[in-house]
Amino acid sequence: MQPMTALRWLDSTKVTSRRLFRSFSADCFDASSLIRRSSWNRRRLRVCAIDAAQPFDSESREKESRRKRVALKIGVVGFGNFGQFLTKRFIKGGHEVIATSRTDHSGIARELGASFFRDADDFCEEHPDVVIFCTSILSLEATMQAFPFQRLKRNTLFCDVLSVKQFPKQLFLKLLPDHFDILCLHPMFGPDSGKESWQDLPLVYDKVRIGSEISRAERCASLLRFFELQGCRMVEMSCEEHDRQAASSQFITHTVGRMLGTMELAETTISTKGFDSLMSLVDNTYHDSFDLYYGLFVYNENASAELARLEIAFDQVKSQLFGRLHELIRTQHFGDSSSATSATRDSDGH
Repeated sequence: MQPMTALRWLDSTKVTSRRLFRSFSADCFDASSLIRRSSWNRRRLRVCAIDAAQPFDSESREKESRRKRVALKIGVVGFGNFGQFLTKRFIKGGHEVIATSRTDHSGIARELGASFFRDADDFCEEHPDVVIFCTSILSLEATMQAFPFQRLKRNTLFCDVLSVKQFPKQLFLKLLPDHFDILCLHPMFGPDSGKESWQDLPLVYDKVRIGSEISRAERCASLLRFFELQGCRMVEMSCEEHDRQAASSQFITHTVGRMLGTMELAETTISTKGFDSLMSLVDNTYHDSFDLYYGLFVYNENASAELARLEIAFDQVKSQLFGRLHELIRTQHFGDSSSATSATRDSDGH
């Protein structure tokens, strides 16, 4: 190679080397920048992911709350005052309600946001998760005997809200096939006493028969949780113990209220707080149907004994009153009995 050619080749090689170095440096710079940006982005995403997974943020709490409030499809049989009363709360609590009744209440049901079925077969074919009987005590047996159970899902949960508990429990066990669940309920309040709030009002329940499957236990728990979220004081109690206690509380309360209502007491200008409490008792009991009161008496085996106790107590109070009155009258008419006896003896001796 000639000297001149060699120099040119060296110069061109240097230029190429410098170009390659610059290109390599630029590529390294772009790569490192990209790595830094990617690393920064990864750090940001990682922080966001950690934040979203925190169990105490509002989104997680709301999700947990929704999970607990599992929506149920609740069927109400007997859409009278109490059935409508419960339906309002069920729908407000996020549950779906379908209803059936002997009387056409489709207009009221539509206003409340429920679906109404005149035909019990159509009602059952909607396959509710829960069926709650809100009938009167006296009509429960006839209603159940005519009810098309065969059209329901095989593991449907059956409930009642009657004021007596042994009677519906025994009826459920007698008429319902074994594959149906049974939960006896007694909200110890009604459309008047529970109009504004259910806070601290007692809800008595007895899990008579609940299947072993997790889904059936969760369904029962979800229904009970509804009442708990409404503020009810949850009381788990056997149907037998409920009736024993109810006879000496609820039945006596209704009896006294009806007695006072029959007396037609009226407000006065000098009424005391005690009298106002009595008038409130009349308002909460006397205006209920007599069938309810009669059912409390006939279908609670403890009611007759409590009524007899009430009569005995009333007779004892009367005896105390008239006994003291007779002593007072005797004293006023005859004076001291010892003085009268002495005077008689003196007269005989004279």
